[in-house]
Amino acid sequence: MNLNIEQAASGVKPTHHRWWVAFLFFLIYTIAAADRANLGVALPFIRKEFTMTNAEAGALVSLFLLAYAFIQIPSAWLITRFGVRRVFTSSMILTSIATALTGFAGSILQLKICRVLLGIAEGPLPIGVTSTINNWFPSKEKGIASGIFLSSIKLGPVITPIIGSFIIMHWGWKEVFIFFALPGLILPVMWYLFVKDKPAESGFVNQQEVDIISEKQTTAQVQEKKAYKRIPYLDRFIRVRNTPKVTTTQQVYRSWNVFGCGLGYCCQLGISSLLLAWIPTYLLSEKNLSVVGMGFVSAAPWVGAVLGNLLGGLLSDTLLDKRRKPGMLLSAVSTSVMMLCLLYMPANPALCALLLFMTGLLLSIGFSAYMVYPMSFVAKDKFPVANAIVNMGGQLGGAATPFIAGLILDHYGWNTVFLFMAGISLLTFLVVVTIDEPMENCDA
Repeated sequence: MNLNIEQAASGVKPTHHRWWVAFLFFLIYTIAAADRANLGVALPFIRKEFTMTNAEAGALVSLFLLAYAFIQIPSAWLITRFGVRRVFTSSMILTSIATALTGFAGSILQLKICRVLLGIAEGPLPIGVTSTINNWFPSKEKGIASGIFLSSIKLGPVITPIIGSFIIMHWGWKEVFIFFALPGLILPVMWYLFVKDKPAESGFVNQQEVDIISEKQTTAQVQEKKAYKRIPYLDRFIRVRNTPKVTTTQQVYRSWNVFGCGLGYCCQLGISSLLLAWIPTYLLSEKNLSVVGMGFVSAAPWVGAVLGNLLGGLLSDTLLDKRRKPGMLLSAVSTSVMMLCLLYMPANPALCALLLFMTGLLLSIGFSAYMVYPMSFVAKDKFPVANAIVNMGGQLGGAATPFIAGLILDHYGWNTVFLFMAGISLLTFLVVVTIDEPMENCDA
């Protein structure tokens, strides 16, 4: 990014602490994502100890996401009231404690309580990260920063089946939860020490980096600012608008753009949650893979998802000039196609892994757009509320689909599950088409 004239004249180069912040929230959320994903790996073995139907197993997975969803709005209030630094640090420590307690559960009831506690404890984390991205990154970097964040959510499920299957083979399913709880007791301390709520308050950030983050410009830079580049047919289809700024909580609650984004995220995250919860079981019961084989193949969609999130963030920031909807729409259509392809998934582990890799890649291309989308038209002090609505919608979808899949499996079969996911992905497309693409200076 070009430095302003004063920076160039002084010869002082900007610091890059914001990218260390990104690296730290990437590590933290990788662990948090692993804490929620480990149940999917342990579930086939938990069901050997505690008898339950498919619907009951799906409900166990959904309990975490229900608690996680309903804590989003209170989390937004906590972060607005006390700041990201204190709430985020406390949340991560409590997440690790709840994860460890799961390893000591001796009944289905205790497992359910632990999953609810985990959802409540982990709830403030995503709003903390997205608020940090909104405060620490200029608009042209928010897409890739969100891609880094969402990649961590998908990297957790990459490492979880591999490490989890190894632990189960040598010890048991309870030890999986105890092992994954340990890193979460160290990383929050690093966050508290190195990340302030605002870049200007950090001793690791110089004024030059603050100016980059705040997008402070000289008169010469304003004159040189690139004009809005139209893509006529695309802009008409995605409803590009010069959208007024949302500056009050009431306006946030009345915004269809916010709620439409949340509904689209509801469907897409629902697909991701269903895959996370049920793919290990599918590979063991339907494709007859070994425990180790299941561990490696189960990681394939999340390897693809890591790349998809990074690619989606980069494309929306650069090639699409901060347009967010194209990634959402592309992801919805291509995911629906991949669900139809999964109907014919072969029993060959390599081919299974390839299909699941492509599914994760295409599903995740639009995910960073859902996180960044409200940042373009919602005031920074109201963004936590808007983000809470979007994320609550996503988590409610994530809570519903594992349970719905369990019901479908009890009465029909896996093909119906894949058709269900294809259908809700098409619903995403129809919903996202109706929201605006907020762009500044577009004269529309």
